Amino acid sequence: MAKRHSVAGIVLAAGSSTRMGRNKLLLKVAGETLVRRAVRVSMEAGLDPVVVVTGHARERIEREIADMGCTPVFNADHGAGIQTSAASGVAGVAGACDAAVVMLADMPFVTARMLRTLVERYAGDAPPLVVSRYGGEVNAPPMLYDQALFGEVTRMRAGCGREVVRRHYDRAVQVDWPAAWLRDLDRPEDYEAVVEEFAGPGSDAAEERERSGAGAAEGAEELAQPGADAAEGADGASGERN
Repeated sequence: MAKRHSVAGIVLAAGSSTRMGRNKLLLKVAGETLVRRAVRVSMEAGLDPVVVVTGHARERIEREIADMGCTPVFNADHGAGIQTSAASGVAGVAGACDAAVVMLADMPFVTARMLRTLVERYAGDAPPLVVSRYGGEVNAPPMLYDQALFGEVTRMRAGCGREVVRRHYDRAVQVDWPAAWLRDLDRPEDYEAVVEEFAGPGSDAAEERERSGAGAAEGAEELAQPGADAAEGADGASGERN
């Protein structure tokens, strides 16, 4: 029987939302703010503990999630790049788990099933990384880091958020997801399109992905020797986004 590993959740919610023009994490999709949605999905996936890294407008974000049982971690250096938030989150769970899943708060199509799949892929041989790959070529959050990499994540240099993934990519496990699931909300038009999709007649976009996620997970590809092009595009926490 495989060892049962404890896996924490780290929700990155420190960005300034400059391209959106207002705090996107407090915008609602299907009646729920993005930051609450991300925390809920993490908890439904069984991640424990769940920490939320705050920065810009920390008071508003922390009030929004105050009743959810998660732990806010403030990143005073959030303006230096998203890798500083990943580092703050990992520092906040170090010693409390065997691994941690890092995810962005502005990706409303990430489901609990997706997060559970990352944990399941980790449960067997405990690889150093479990990487989400979209459309067969783009590596992006959510990603799972084994505790053996926590020290490296906390020491990431500003502007070099990809370095940890690149260093260990030859031993990473990849899980493939449809390209359409790689959507975040950076601009007003992104938000409008997502709201329209969730409100479409007879459909709930999140539930649809939750149902189909099981099938996608069954076909997920695990690679021991990724190609150079894929490794070059590997991203430690995410692209630099605000």
